[in-house]
Amino acid sequence: MLELYRRTFGEKPLSVSLLSGAGSNRRYYRITAQDKSTVIGVAGENAKENRAFISLSRLMVSQGLNVPKVLAVSDDGMNYLQEDLGSVSLYDVIKKEGWSEGTKALLHRIIADLPHLQFKTAKGFDPKICVRESEFCARTIRWDLNYFKYCLLKLTGLHFDEMKLEDEFERLETELLSLNTTETFLYRDFQSRNVMVKDGEPYYIDFQGGFKGPIYYDLASFLWHTRANYPEELRQSLIETYLKSLSAYCQIDKEVFLQRLELFVIFRLLQVLGAYGFRGLHEHKTMFITPILQTLKQLEHQLSIINSQLHRFPYVHSLIQQALLLPQFQETPAKGQLTVRVTSFSYKKGIPEDYSGNGGGFVFDCRAPHNPGRYEEYKHLTGLDQPVIDFLETQSTMPLFINNVYDLVDPAVETYLSREFTSLVVNFGCTGGQHRSVYCAQHLAEHLAEKYPAARIILQHRELGITHSSPFSEPLKGLS
Repeated sequence: MLELYRRTFGEKPLSVSLLSGAGSNRRYYRITAQDKSTVIGVAGENAKENRAFISLSRLMVSQGLNVPKVLAVSDDGMNYLQEDLGSVSLYDVIKKEGWSEGTKALLHRIIADLPHLQFKTAKGFDPKICVRESEFCARTIRWDLNYFKYCLLKLTGLHFDEMKLEDEFERLETELLSLNTTETFLYRDFQSRNVMVKDGEPYYIDFQGGFKGPIYYDLASFLWHTRANYPEELRQSLIETYLKSLSAYCQIDKEVFLQRLELFVIFRLLQVLGAYGFRGLHEHKTMFITPILQTLKQLEHQLSIINSQLHRFPYVHSLIQQALLLPQFQETPAKGQLTVRVTSFSYKKGIPEDYSGNGGGFVFDCRAPHNPGRYEEYKHLTGLDQPVIDFLETQSTMPLFINNVYDLVDPAVETYLSREFTSLVVNFGCTGGQHRSVYCAQHLAEHLAEKYPAARIILQHRELGITHSSPFSEPLKGLS
């Protein structure tokens, strides 16, 4: 690096300092000249990545785009010098200034630049420089979905049906490919940490992983960046700015555009979870654990929206809900705050694991009360449906059973609260995990939420793929 600098500028530098590389494996140095001017030295471990960045930088600069200029490259291509854009990223600006008018103006400027980056970079783009595939395709989709499966789901220890997951992956892949276009450049990691701000101007970095692909991905990447956490009103305003800038290149129906964007938001969040899982769970970089929880919440919200319309990905949705309950992703509770996890399950699929690390808790066998699932008119219903509730309360011993449960669990909750314990598990099992156990879990959770408001109640109907957290907005009618 020093030899490259001397060869380029004809002198030794005044100083060299190693910069933080965040999640990257590249090493960055700020090299200061005798006159106090600076450049950035980059030592990359991957020759293909280096080549892609250098080639794309030169192309984008020639198109008048704000990216760092490459000043010199070593003979072996493993080191290069680039323009120093300072140390302030858009993420830093947001963190310091919040959603000030200045921040909002900067965001609108950046999002208006995105169509220029996507369309202008596509002109003269050489697919041979791509690190992996040269365009968005089935293989790139599968890489990202497998990233989520193996670097997030597998590493959490969460049990899941791989066939059900793959069925929904195939559905998502088919829908994404139906929207594909290779006429534009897909930046791939367009987000607030990859936008530098120098003298009030935005500059774009870390684009070496890009290839040809659809416009929706980058917009989803930017506006749903977990750590930036854009307010919904601001996000919608930025979408309007993007569409206005996009109109210089093509015309698109806004309603259709938003529907397609939703799909790419889900896909991008799955990819991000894989990336955070790899850094946090595999490489044990603790700074990535909190973003996993934040991204899980974002994805759960997006899946709730899209599943409420078309029920496209119910199994992925249920897995995200289960992951949100895992102790490694829980926010640190307030001192003395008790979390009671109430779960219904099928004995055929095993008793739920206690991820809190405490062990113990209650497991109630609900198979003694008369089973409504034995009757045709109730087979398609669950313990959340009024006909099943009426059956259990009038034609079975369920009222006696559930009241006995209250008599056992209530004193435990009171003791745990007084001793400032933080975790209690209560599980209800029946044959199919559909009627009796669901009824019991729902009623106990609502009973505890009303009687002990200081406790946080997490309710999961495991076999139904339903998860709620207190306070419960729609309590069941029936036994209290």
